[in-house]
Formats: sequence, C-alpha cells, structure tokens
Amino acid sequence: MASTGAAAPSGGMADVPENANQHCPGTSSEQAGKSAACAGCPNQSICATAPKGPDPDLAAIAARMSRVKHKLLVLSGKGGVGKSTVSAQLAFALARRGYEVGLLDIDICGPSVPKMLGLEGQEIHSSGAGWSPVYVEDNLAVMSIGFMLPNPDEAVIWRGPRKNGLIKQFLKDVDWGELDYLVVDAPPGTSDEHITITQCLQGAAAGSGGGSGGGTAAVIVTTPQDVAIIDVRKEVNFCRKVGLPVLGVVENMAGLVLPAERAAFSAVRASSSTSQQEQQQEEEEDVTAAVQALLAERFPGVQLRLRAEVFREGGGAARMCADMGVPLLGRLPLDPGLGAAADAGRSVLPEAKDEAKEGGAGAGAGAGAKGGLEAVAPQACIAPLMAIVGKVVEQTAGADAGADGKASKAAQ
Repeated sequence: MASTGAAAPSGGMADVPENANQHCPGTSSEQAGKSAACAGCPNQSICATAPKGPDPDLAAIAARMSRVKHKLLVLSGKGGVGKSTVSAQLAFALARRGYEVGLLDIDICGPSVPKMLGLEGQEIHSSGAGWSPVYVEDNLAVMSIGFMLPNPDEAVIWRGPRKNGLIKQFLKDVDWGELDYLVVDAPPGTSDEHITITQCLQGAAAGSGGGSGGGTAAVIVTTPQDVAIIDVRKEVNFCRKVGLPVLGVVENMAGLVLPAERAAFSAVRASSSTSQQEQQQEEEEDVTAAVQALLAERFPGVQLRLRAEVFREGGGAARMCADMGVPLLGRLPLDPGLGAAADAGRSVLPEAKDEAKEGGAGAGAGAGAKGGLEAVAPQACIAPLMAIVGKVVEQTAGADAGADGKASKAAQ
C-alpha cells in the first residue's frame, strides 16, 4: 500500500507503511490494495492504482549516480532557515578545495540556486549524453528548474507526481560526469520531494551493490529559535525512519556579527513632551559619528566587530543535537557579507590571489570588492564556514575509509 509518508519496516517488509493494516502485503505486491487485509486501510485506493514492481527508472539513476562518490542532501523541516545559502556556499567551498562538485536544486516551487550561483538567465542544453548542467567553474556544475522557466517570476503550480517525475529526470538524465560531491538543495518539510530523492538514491545504490546508504547523507540546517528547532527535530526523525545518515546540523543565523563601522548608534533619552511626534524626535539622537570617533581613538589600527544574539542566547541547535545524538557541524553567524554574496551569486571565500595578497581578514575584503560586494565584505562567516566544510570532508573521507576496509576484508 503506497505510503503518504516515510515508510518504515514492519514485519520485516521495508515497503509497508506505518499506518497500514496488519498483514499488509506491501506496496510493491500485486495484491496491494486488493487483498482482504487491505479493507479499510487509508492507503487502499492509492495502492490499488499505483504501479507495481521495481521502479523502472532506478537502473538509469543507478548508472548516473555510480559516477558520484558522495551525495549530500541539505534538509530542514523549516522554511527560511538558509538551506539554499548553505547549499550554495558548501558547493563553492568544496569546489575551491579542488573537488568535482555538482549542485542540484530540487526546490521545484522556489528555486533560488540560480540566483545564488550567479546563473540567472541561463538555459539547459541537451546532447546525446543527456541534459548538460550549467557550469559556474570548471569543477562546479548546477541544475535547477529555474533554468527551465521562461520568466523568473513564473509560479510553478505542480502536484506531487509531476514534481517527483522532474526529480527523477534530474537524477537519470543530467550528464554530471565524475563527481566527488553532489549537493542537493531540498525544499522544507518531509514530503514528496524528500521521499523521492531519498528512495531513488538509496534504491539506485542498492541496485548497484552500494548498500542502502550508497554514499548518501544529510546535512540539516536550522536557526536557533525554538520554532525552527521543533520542525528540525522532525527532519532528524525523518532521516532515521528512511535510513539516511545525518552528517550533522548547521545552526545558521547564529547571532548577528558586523563590523563596527557599519553600525548605527543612537542615544535615547526620556522626554517630558506630551506630543507623540515631538517625543519621537527628542527621544532618539543619532550619535554614530561621535561613537565611531571614540572607538577609533580607543582602539586604533584594529577592526571592531559587534555581536548580538538575535534569536536566543547560546542557540538551540546544540541542545537539540545533544538530545538527539547528532553532531553539530558549526554555527554560521548573520554576517551581512554572506547575504550580499548570495544576492551577488558569489562565494564568500576569497579568491586565491586575494588571499595570498591580503591574508587573513583582508582576504575577505578582497573578495568583497568584486561582483557587487564592495559595500559589505564577508568577514565573520568565513572561519565557521570553512570549519563546517572541513568536518563534512572529514566525515565523508571517514566513510570512504570504512567502505575500503570492508571491501578489503571481503576480498580476503
């Protein structure tokens, strides 16, 4: 019986939905939706009309994905936490390290990857090998439904089956070539797109002898406040139900950090005025210039940064990770330079020539002087981003070593 949610093993059968009746024959059985055990099941009508047997697309997907070493699904149960920002910057950073990287945008209704990679207006081309992704750099390829829309403001109003069909096309028809990492930017939630991408990647890996995981793992993004953490807990449980390993959690927007010279300072005084308009004018006085002068005099030759916890002090991701037994990859602050980089479609990381010339914090300023980032050079986000990327590489390298060890023992 076809599941409307994540299927979990029941009675030793992986294709039995959690809400199925006892003695369910399984969603792929010829008796699905027809047997006596199906009477009264909420999935009966779906199972009776759903195609039976193995998915015919899995063989083609397996052939494509066999050339991709690691698949990283960037997930979150909550919208607006910065999944696309993390996906884009993770892809940029991995490519900067010399890896062959692909970035797949499966947010069908809200594709923002073309904007964040500076690829607006690009189109997909096809050849005998399949669809050709759009390249940002020689080792960074991108695919998104955004490249297919005649108008960037066009609304994509699709039901689940059509979304699922396009995701399968992306997996089986895009000629990625040999990739070290395929980063998948997913929409929020735990529904059609997430089930499809997970089942396709795992099914393809199992069919090619790669095991249930097949080099696929999740990076989960959250923000510090409880309203996000509640939904992200559901995402962690989704990963566990479908057997998807979680590399760790990224806490995005973890406090506001900005250079002091970009801050505005006000002196607020009590007013005895009874007029609301006069009171507003008298209560707040702009003292930015005076404060900036005092700071420059007191701390000459250094850059000062302001830091404030916007949502909650200390964040909630660390507590959630401790409760649920998943790693915390790191905390990305609200850096104005990160937002500017996303709008400009660029990496926040400095170019190699800028890094060699400027060094340290100046490298971020060198990168910020290009591509519309002159006003806001990324600074505070660079170190935590690189630490997160380092942990991702370390964990995937560890998975490679474990797989090689198992293969070696099997050969012996």
